Amino acid sequence: MIAVVGPTAAGKTALSIALAEALGGEVVNADSMQLYRGMDIGTAKITAAERRGVPHHVFDVLDVTEAADVAGYQRLAREAIADIRARGNRPILVGGSGLYVQAALDEMDFPGTDPAIRARLEADLERDGSAALWERLKARDPEAAKAILPSNGRRVVRALEVVELTGSFTASLPEPKAHIEAVRIGVDLDTPVLDERIERRVRHMWDAGLLDEVRDLESKGLREGRTASRALGYQQVLAHFAGEYSEEEAFRLTVQGTRRFVRRQRSWFKRDGRIEWFDAADPQLNQKAVTRAGSAPSSPSGR
Repeated sequence: MIAVVGPTAAGKTALSIALAEALGGEVVNADSMQLYRGMDIGTAKITAAERRGVPHHVFDVLDVTEAADVAGYQRLAREAIADIRARGNRPILVGGSGLYVQAALDEMDFPGTDPAIRARLEADLERDGSAALWERLKARDPEAAKAILPSNGRRVVRALEVVELTGSFTASLPEPKAHIEAVRIGVDLDTPVLDERIERRVRHMWDAGLLDEVRDLESKGLREGRTASRALGYQQVLAHFAGEYSEEEAFRLTVQGTRRFVRRQRSWFKRDGRIEWFDAADPQLNQKAVTRAGSAPSSPSGR
Protein backbone atom coordinates (compact mmCIF):
# COMPACT_ATOMS: atom_id res chain seq x y z
CA MET A 1 0.00 0.00 0.00
CA ILE A 2 1.25 3.45 -0.94
CA ALA A 3 -0.09 6.82 0.20
CA VAL A 4 0.88 10.04 -1.60
CA VAL A 5 0.07 13.10 0.51
CA GLY A 6 0.95 16.76 0.79
CA PRO A 7 -0.42 20.23 0.13
CA THR A 8 -2.57 21.34 -2.76
CA ALA A 9 -0.69 21.92 -6.04
CA ALA A 10 2.50 20.15 -4.91
CA GLY A 11 2.31 17.47 -7.61
CA LYS A 12 0.64 14.48 -5.94
CA THR A 13 -1.44 13.52 -8.98
CA ALA A 14 1.46 13.29 -11.43
CA LEU A 15 3.52 11.28 -8.94
CA SER A 16 0.65 8.87 -8.33
CA ILE A 17 0.43 8.07 -12.04
CA ALA A 18 4.19 7.47 -12.22
CA LEU A 19 3.99 5.12 -9.23
CA ALA A 20 0.98 3.29 -10.62
CA GLU A 21 2.62 2.71 -14.00
CA ALA A 22 5.87 1.52 -12.45
CA LEU A 23 4.39 -0.70 -9.73
CA GLY A 24 1.11 -2.02 -11.09
CA GLY A 25 -1.00 0.32 -9.02
CA GLU A 26 -4.52 1.72 -8.95
CA VAL A 27 -5.40 5.09 -7.44
CA VAL A 28 -7.82 5.64 -4.55
CA ASN A 29 -8.97 9.22 -3.99
CA ALA A 30 -8.41 10.96 -0.65
CA ASP A 31 -9.56 14.46 -1.64
CA SER A 32 -12.91 15.26 -0.03
CA MET A 33 -14.06 17.59 -2.83
CA GLN A 34 -13.18 15.17 -5.64
CA LEU A 35 -15.93 12.92 -4.32
CA TYR A 36 -18.41 15.21 -6.09
CA ARG A 37 -19.72 14.64 -9.59
CA GLY A 38 -19.25 17.68 -11.80
CA MET A 39 -16.75 19.44 -9.53
CA ASP A 40 -13.91 18.90 -11.97
CA ILE A 41 -12.21 22.17 -12.90
CA GLY A 42 -12.24 23.72 -9.43
CA THR A 43 -10.81 20.60 -7.76
CA ALA A 44 -8.18 19.97 -10.47
CA LYS A 45 -9.66 16.50 -10.88
CA ILE A 46 -7.55 14.26 -13.07
CA THR A 47 -8.98 13.84 -16.58
CA ALA A 48 -9.46 10.57 -18.42
CA ALA A 49 -6.49 11.36 -20.68
CA GLU A 50 -4.25 12.22 -17.73
CA ARG A 51 -5.07 8.88 -16.07
CA ARG A 52 -3.25 7.08 -18.91
CA GLY A 53 -5.29 3.95 -18.37
CA VAL A 54 -4.64 3.74 -14.61
CA PRO A 55 -7.87 2.77 -12.80
CA HIS A 56 -9.13 5.40 -10.34
CA HIS A 57 -11.54 4.78 -7.46
CA VAL A 58 -13.76 6.79 -5.07
CA PHE A 59 -14.17 9.72 -7.42
CA ASP A 60 -17.55 11.15 -8.48
CA VAL A 61 -19.61 9.28 -5.87
CA LEU A 62 -21.74 12.17 -4.54
CA ASP A 63 -24.12 14.77 -5.94
CA VAL A 64 -23.37 18.34 -4.92
CA THR A 65 -26.50 18.39 -2.75
CA GLU A 66 -25.17 15.53 -0.60
CA ALA A 67 -22.95 16.04 2.44
CA ALA A 68 -19.52 14.42 2.41
CA ASP A 69 -19.07 12.21 5.45
CA VAL A 70 -15.69 10.92 6.59
CA ALA A 71 -17.16 7.73 8.04
CA GLY A 72 -18.87 6.98 4.73
CA TYR A 73 -15.65 7.79 2.90
CA GLN A 74 -13.73 5.38 5.15
CA ARG A 75 -16.03 2.53 4.11
CA LEU A 76 -15.74 3.34 0.38
CA ALA A 77 -11.95 3.75 0.49
CA ARG A 78 -11.36 0.51 2.38
CA GLU A 79 -13.67 -1.38 0.05
CA ALA A 80 -11.71 -0.05 -2.94
CA ILE A 81 -8.38 -0.94 -1.32
CA ALA A 82 -9.54 -4.49 -0.58
CA ASP A 83 -10.83 -4.90 -4.15
CA ILE A 84 -7.57 -3.70 -5.69
CA ARG A 85 -5.56 -6.07 -3.50
CA ALA A 86 -7.87 -8.98 -4.33
CA ARG A 87 -7.00 -8.49 -7.99
CA GLY A 88 -3.28 -8.56 -7.22
CA ASN A 89 -2.64 -4.86 -7.79
CA ARG A 90 -1.22 -2.18 -5.54
CA PRO A 91 -3.49 0.48 -4.01
CA ILE A 92 -2.17 4.05 -4.11
CA LEU A 93 -4.09 6.43 -1.86
CA VAL A 94 -3.71 10.01 -3.10
CA GLY A 95 -4.96 13.26 -1.63
CA GLY A 96 -4.53 16.27 0.58
CA SER A 97 -7.47 15.81 2.95
CA GLY A 98 -5.60 14.75 6.07
CA LEU A 99 -8.57 13.39 8.00
CA TYR A 100 -9.63 11.31 5.01
CA VAL A 101 -6.14 9.84 4.63
CA GLN A 102 -6.10 8.97 8.33
CA ALA A 103 -9.60 7.49 8.15
CA ALA A 104 -8.60 5.21 5.28
CA LEU A 105 -5.31 3.99 6.72
CA ASP A 106 -5.45 4.23 10.52
CA GLU A 107 -7.51 2.79 13.33
CA MET A 108 -10.28 5.35 13.63
CA ASP A 109 -13.80 5.15 14.97
CA PHE A 110 -16.07 8.16 14.88
CA PRO A 111 -18.05 9.61 17.79
CA GLY A 112 -21.82 9.42 17.44
CA THR A 113 -24.11 12.34 16.82
CA ASP A 114 -26.79 14.07 18.85
CA PRO A 115 -29.64 15.38 16.67
CA ALA A 116 -30.57 18.12 19.17
CA ILE A 117 -27.00 19.43 19.46
CA ARG A 118 -26.50 19.22 15.71
CA ALA A 119 -29.74 21.10 14.99
CA ARG A 120 -28.84 23.84 17.47
CA LEU A 121 -25.35 24.28 16.03
CA GLU A 122 -26.65 24.32 12.45
CA ALA A 123 -29.12 27.03 13.45
CA ASP A 124 -26.19 28.98 14.95
CA LEU A 125 -24.30 28.48 11.68
CA GLU A 126 -27.21 29.80 9.65
CA ARG A 127 -27.61 32.82 11.94
CA ASP A 128 -23.99 33.73 12.79
CA GLY A 129 -21.93 32.28 9.94
CA SER A 130 -19.05 29.80 9.89
CA ALA A 131 -16.36 32.30 10.96
CA ALA A 132 -18.15 33.05 14.24
CA LEU A 133 -18.56 29.34 15.01
CA TRP A 134 -14.91 28.77 14.15
CA GLU A 135 -13.94 31.39 16.75
CA ARG A 136 -16.07 29.48 19.26
CA LEU A 137 -14.23 26.28 18.33
CA LYS A 138 -10.88 28.04 18.60
CA ALA A 139 -11.71 29.07 22.16
CA ARG A 140 -12.78 25.55 23.16
CA ASP A 141 -10.30 23.40 21.19
CA PRO A 142 -7.50 25.44 19.56
CA GLU A 143 -5.81 22.39 18.00
CA ALA A 144 -9.03 21.38 16.28
CA ALA A 145 -9.49 24.92 14.94
CA LYS A 146 -6.00 24.86 13.42
CA ALA A 147 -6.97 21.90 11.24
CA ILE A 148 -10.28 23.32 9.95
CA LEU A 149 -10.85 26.23 7.60
CA PRO A 150 -13.08 28.94 9.13
CA SER A 151 -15.19 28.80 5.96
CA ASN A 152 -15.91 25.08 6.33
CA GLY A 153 -19.08 25.45 8.34
CA ARG A 154 -20.03 21.80 8.25
CA ARG A 155 -16.73 20.62 9.70
CA VAL A 156 -16.82 23.39 12.32
CA VAL A 157 -20.30 22.30 13.36
CA ARG A 158 -19.19 18.67 13.57
CA ALA A 159 -16.14 19.59 15.66
CA LEU A 160 -18.25 21.65 18.06
CA GLU A 161 -20.74 18.78 18.32
CA VAL A 162 -17.94 16.35 19.24
CA VAL A 163 -16.58 18.84 21.77
CA GLU A 164 -19.98 18.94 23.46
CA LEU A 165 -20.31 15.16 23.38
CA THR A 166 -16.78 14.18 24.43
CA GLY A 167 -15.11 17.30 25.80
CA SER A 168 -12.54 17.58 23.01
CA PHE A 169 -12.56 17.10 19.26
CA THR A 170 -8.79 16.69 19.24
CA ALA A 171 -8.91 14.02 21.92
CA SER A 172 -11.44 12.09 19.85
CA LEU A 173 -8.75 11.61 17.20
CA PRO A 174 -6.58 8.74 18.44
CA GLU A 175 -2.82 8.60 18.26
CA PRO A 176 -2.13 7.33 14.75
CA LYS A 177 -2.05 3.54 14.64
CA ALA A 178 -2.06 1.84 11.28
CA HIS A 179 -5.06 -0.21 10.26
CA ILE A 180 -3.47 -0.71 6.84
CA GLU A 181 0.32 -0.61 6.61
CA ALA A 182 1.47 1.82 3.94
CA VAL A 183 4.53 3.55 2.57
CA ARG A 184 3.57 7.19 3.16
CA ILE A 185 5.19 9.54 0.68
CA GLY A 186 4.85 13.29 1.16
CA VAL A 187 5.59 15.85 -1.54
CA ASP A 188 6.02 19.57 -0.96
CA LEU A 189 7.68 22.68 -2.41
CA ASP A 190 9.28 25.78 -0.99
CA THR A 191 6.53 28.19 0.01
CA PRO A 192 7.29 30.95 -2.55
CA VAL A 193 7.33 28.38 -5.36
CA LEU A 194 4.11 26.76 -4.18
CA ASP A 195 2.42 30.15 -3.74
CA GLU A 196 3.22 31.00 -7.34
CA ARG A 197 2.04 27.61 -8.53
CA ILE A 198 -1.27 28.05 -6.67
CA GLU A 199 -1.93 31.37 -8.40
CA ARG A 200 -1.15 29.85 -11.79
CA ARG A 201 -3.42 26.92 -11.00
CA VAL A 202 -6.35 29.12 -10.02
CA ARG A 203 -5.83 31.25 -13.14
CA HIS A 204 -5.89 28.06 -15.22
CA MET A 205 -9.17 27.07 -13.54
CA TRP A 206 -10.65 30.45 -14.43
CA ASP A 207 -9.45 30.16 -18.03
CA ALA A 208 -10.71 26.56 -18.28
CA GLY A 209 -14.27 27.62 -17.41
CA LEU A 210 -14.69 27.44 -13.65
CA LEU A 211 -17.42 30.08 -13.69
CA ASP A 212 -19.42 28.07 -16.24
CA GLU A 213 -18.91 24.91 -14.17
CA VAL A 214 -20.18 26.63 -11.03
CA ARG A 215 -23.15 28.09 -12.91
CA ASP A 216 -24.09 24.63 -14.17
CA LEU A 217 -23.72 23.08 -10.71
CA GLU A 218 -25.74 25.92 -9.19
CA SER A 219 -28.64 24.82 -11.37
CA LYS A 220 -28.21 21.32 -9.87
CA GLY A 221 -28.39 22.51 -6.27
CA LEU A 222 -24.79 23.48 -5.47
CA ARG A 223 -25.82 26.52 -3.46
CA GLU A 224 -27.91 24.28 -1.16
CA GLY A 225 -25.14 21.68 -0.73
CA ARG A 226 -23.77 22.08 2.79
CA THR A 227 -20.32 20.72 1.91
CA ALA A 228 -19.82 21.25 -1.81
CA SER A 229 -20.91 24.91 -1.74
CA ARG A 230 -18.05 25.73 0.66
CA ALA A 231 -15.29 24.24 -1.49
CA LEU A 232 -12.47 26.63 -2.37
CA GLY A 233 -13.24 28.41 -5.59
CA TYR A 234 -16.86 27.33 -5.68
CA GLN A 235 -17.73 29.33 -2.57
CA GLN A 236 -16.05 32.44 -3.95
CA VAL A 237 -17.67 32.13 -7.38
CA LEU A 238 -21.10 31.61 -5.83
CA ALA A 239 -20.54 34.77 -3.80
CA HIS A 240 -19.56 36.58 -7.01
CA PHE A 241 -22.80 35.43 -8.66
CA ALA A 242 -24.71 36.75 -5.64
CA GLY A 243 -23.10 40.17 -6.08
CA GLU A 244 -20.89 39.96 -2.99
CA TYR A 245 -17.60 40.14 -4.91
CA SER A 246 -16.38 41.18 -8.31
CA GLU A 247 -14.95 38.42 -10.45
CA GLU A 248 -11.41 39.64 -9.76
CA GLU A 249 -12.12 39.68 -6.01
CA ALA A 250 -13.44 36.10 -6.23
CA PHE A 251 -10.24 35.07 -8.01
CA ARG A 252 -8.03 36.80 -5.44
CA LEU A 253 -9.92 35.33 -2.50
CA THR A 254 -9.66 31.85 -4.01
CA VAL A 255 -5.89 32.22 -4.26
CA GLN A 256 -5.65 33.53 -0.70
CA GLY A 257 -7.95 30.83 0.66
CA THR A 258 -5.96 28.10 -1.07
CA ARG A 259 -2.72 29.38 0.40
CA ARG A 260 -4.25 29.39 3.88
CA PHE A 261 -5.54 25.87 3.31
CA VAL A 262 -2.02 24.75 2.35
CA ARG A 263 -0.73 25.94 5.74
CA ARG A 264 -3.35 23.80 7.47
CA GLN A 265 -2.50 20.80 5.28
CA ARG A 266 1.16 21.12 6.16
CA SER A 267 0.37 21.42 9.85
CA TRP A 268 -1.71 18.23 9.71
CA PHE A 269 0.74 16.11 7.73
CA LYS A 270 3.91 17.30 9.47
CA ARG A 271 2.62 15.82 12.73
CA ASP A 272 2.81 12.34 11.21
CA GLY A 273 6.35 11.05 11.54
CA ARG A 274 5.57 8.05 9.33
CA ILE A 275 5.53 10.25 6.22
CA GLU A 276 8.77 10.39 4.21
CA TRP A 277 9.06 13.78 2.53
CA PHE A 278 10.35 14.43 -0.98
CA ASP A 279 11.05 17.68 -2.79
CA ALA A 280 8.48 18.01 -5.57
CA ALA A 281 10.99 20.13 -7.55
CA ASP A 282 13.56 17.32 -7.60
CA PRO A 283 13.92 16.10 -11.21
CA GLN A 284 14.56 12.62 -9.80
CA LEU A 285 11.37 12.64 -7.71
CA ASN A 286 9.55 9.90 -9.62
CA GLN A 287 12.56 7.60 -9.63
CA LYS A 288 13.24 8.12 -5.92
CA ALA A 289 9.60 7.58 -4.96
CA VAL A 290 9.31 4.43 -7.09
CA THR A 291 12.50 3.07 -5.54
CA ARG A 292 11.24 3.78 -2.04
CA ALA A 293 7.79 2.32 -2.64
CA GLY A 294 9.18 -0.65 -4.53
CA SER A 295 11.51 -1.55 -1.67
CA ALA A 296 8.70 -1.90 0.91
CA PRO A 297 8.31 -5.44 2.22
CA SER A 298 4.94 -7.14 2.00
CA SER A 299 2.94 -7.33 5.21
CA PRO A 300 2.56 -10.99 6.22
CA SER A 301 -0.91 -10.25 7.59
CA GLY A 302 -2.03 -8.56 4.39
CA ARG A 303 -2.84 -5.44 6.36
